[in-house]
Amino acid sequence: MVKTNVRCAGASDPGRVRHNNEDALYADSERGIFLVVDGIGGQAAGEKAAAIAVERIRARLERQTGAPEQRIREAITMANNEILRQARANPEWEGMACVLTVALLDNGSAVVGHVGDSRLYQIRRGEIRKITHDHSPVGEREDSRELSEAEAMRHPRRNEVFRDVGSEEHEPDDSNFIEVRRISFDPDSALLLCSDGLSDLVTSNEIRRAVLRNAGNPEGAVRDLIAAANAAGGKDNVTVLVVEGDEFAAAAAEAPVAEHAGWGRGVALFLLGAVLAGAAAWFGRAWWAPVAPPIVIRPRVLTVGQGAAFGTIMEAMTQARAGDTVDVLTGEYREEVRLKSGVVLRSHTEGDAVLRAAPVGNGPAVLAENVTGARLSGFRIVGDASLPLRLGVLLIGSNVELDDVDISGTRIGIEIRGGRPTLRAGRFVDCLERGLWIEGDSTARVSHNSFRATHGAALVVEESARPELVYNVFEKGAVQIPASMMEQVQRDNLFLEPVPTARKEKRKKE
Repeated sequence: MVKTNVRCAGASDPGRVRHNNEDALYADSERGIFLVVDGIGGQAAGEKAAAIAVERIRARLERQTGAPEQRIREAITMANNEILRQARANPEWEGMACVLTVALLDNGSAVVGHVGDSRLYQIRRGEIRKITHDHSPVGEREDSRELSEAEAMRHPRRNEVFRDVGSEEHEPDDSNFIEVRRISFDPDSALLLCSDGLSDLVTSNEIRRAVLRNAGNPEGAVRDLIAAANAAGGKDNVTVLVVEGDEFAAAAAEAPVAEHAGWGRGVALFLLGAVLAGAAAWFGRAWWAPVAPPIVIRPRVLTVGQGAAFGTIMEAMTQARAGDTVDVLTGEYREEVRLKSGVVLRSHTEGDAVLRAAPVGNGPAVLAENVTGARLSGFRIVGDASLPLRLGVLLIGSNVELDDVDISGTRIGIEIRGGRPTLRAGRFVDCLERGLWIEGDSTARVSHNSFRATHGAALVVEESARPELVYNVFEKGAVQIPASMMEQVQRDNLFLEPVPTARKEKRKKE
């Protein structure tokens, strides 16, 4: 059993408006398992979904087999499919689902699994950082800084979510389902998991102050935060779970807390309550109205092609939101395509949707810049003498997936600058200069691809990059990689001609 050395406390409260509590939590400090769930479905259905999620996730994570990331994916998927099964078997539970955030401690790290708009914050050295991304229209705008935190908290659509656990069947590795991240969890830091009943009413700075003020006493932090949410209206169930490293209290004593040192906690809470009471009187009864129940935005399929709703790929991509799929019918498309976070772009029939050079400009056929959770699947990207194409795909700082993508006749097939994209089952043929070029601090995963870049290098990896290269076949074209990668690459890939060579110096981009 993995033993952890942490202090933790958690509580859930129905709030001031709702009579039932659809939130749930689970904490196992010995195994390092921490979970907050917010049920969807109303009355008993939401509570049932939350209970199923806790039971299934706890059971899988307690079995310490497999990597933490995969255990989390399997646990959430098991919960998802069981919630869906029980909803189908019991008409009174139809439509039940939940959103959730789970943290699993692992040797100085926390592996976080997340679906929806519950949250995980990390507090360290007097600062707070939101680790999870809200899978919601308002959350996306807040994360991209289109909206301030205050604007997002007041937004009328803040109860809508793109993703949930339980409304449709999933597999563990489905894209646009589970967000998984690994972060450092040092002894001088703390984690806070919460439902949106807290984050919709209490700012991150107030959360930070409460946790620091109660450092060494996570029960006090939980109590103060639930009280603050209820003082601010308590319009939803509120759940808070605080996990402190064993050096957090000592470190927090040295961190500044933005409140007068002579104030006791009771005085501060009294003044806060007085201000909020006055605000409530000013705004009237609407302040105390119940929060609208969560609205799950179902994923859509946007079709592109002759006779379809969209004539060009970019028209559809502009309208697409996270969770949607853009399905491209047979044909040739002369446009520069920009991938979008959380959106799947696929050829309806593998290999029948062809991307050629755009009519103007000299950019790539496909561009992803700081994109996460997107996937490109089944396309052919083609350049030739009549329609030369300098670059097939350019990925900059992006964590995206490319599956079954064929690239031929381009000057450079794919260029990766940083990020951790996944390239799987692609084919690189007759690229004039380089098939695949990886630079920056990229840790790309490149697997099961075929390289026949006869006119130039099949693969070039710069010294700063550390990709994972497995099960690829190199038929023709030079392979230039850092000397430190040579043994692993030769062992885990097939080279028909020629053998790889060590990359001696960084080539300047033209």
